[in-house]
Amino acid sequence: MKKILLVLGLVATMGVCSAYPSERVSQKVLASFKTEFTNAQNVEWETGNNYFRAAFTMNEQRIFAFYNVEGELLSIARYISSIHLPINLFSDLKNNYSKYWISDLFEVSNSEGLHYYVTLETADSKLVMHSGNGGSWSTYSKNKKI
Repeated sequence: MKKILLVLGLVATMGVCSAYPSERVSQKVLASFKTEFTNAQNVEWETGNNYFRAAFTMNEQRIFAFYNVEGELLSIARYISSIHLPINLFSDLKNNYSKYWISDLFEVSNSEGLHYYVTLETADSKLVMHSGNGGSWSTYSKNKKI
């Protein structure tokens, strides 16, 4: 659970981190990235407390890879469309959350498996749901809009 929270926090900071040129990224991280993602294009590096984030394009998708300072790949995240969800998760959203619209949906892959996070909204509320390893949705957070 702790790793899931870390990953969600890292993904949530995608637009908040300060950008740094790649020469500020450690050689361990760069070497690991080049090994993992040989076909990456348009790579942009950002840093946070004790991690680096590479945002890049590969196979016409925008992907985010998170590394610790030792160059270990922590997680990979990408935004997806609802039609790319497993059928059970897609059906559950359609059947049980039809009054909401999807404002954010991403997939995270890490050592604990494959996770999905969806932000659902109405005019009055915002609901973040999580699903781990193809299981059912669980409420991650729920807020009323002001």
